[in-house]
Amino acid sequence: MRSMNFVSTRLIAKDLKAMVAFYERLTGVEAEWLAPVFAEIVLPGATLAIASEQTASLFAEGIVEGGANRTVIIEFIVADVDAEFVRLKDRADVVHAPKLMPWGNRSAQFRDPEGTLVNLFTPVSDAAKARFEDRA
Repeated sequence: MRSMNFVSTRLIAKDLKAMVAFYERLTGVEAEWLAPVFAEIVLPGATLAIASEQTASLFAEGIVEGGANRTVIIEFIVADVDAEFVRLKDRADVVHAPKLMPWGNRSAQFRDPEGTLVNLFTPVSDAAKARFEDRA
């Protein structure tokens, strides 16, 4: 094993069930509940862990606050961002409809139930396609 390998991102949620349901709907993957306060959405590239606020106190009291995130964007590469936007636009809080970004991705953004930005994108320029050819 390499000395370091990125394996997951964990979101702390005030409303755990709503968050898990959102990401199940978004990804089409059923969560694995490892405990009543902790679930994981396991995808080929990494795992999205979702836990209740009470789990953070196992590390240290008061280190996290569910629903307070305004600095992270969780990104998912998709085959057709326009089709995903149509599928999700009436079931999630839309930040912006699909548009071309300067780095060659067509991107749409939503907010999850606790405010975290979720970016869905499809590489469209040749350079973007080359960067993601093994992850699409």
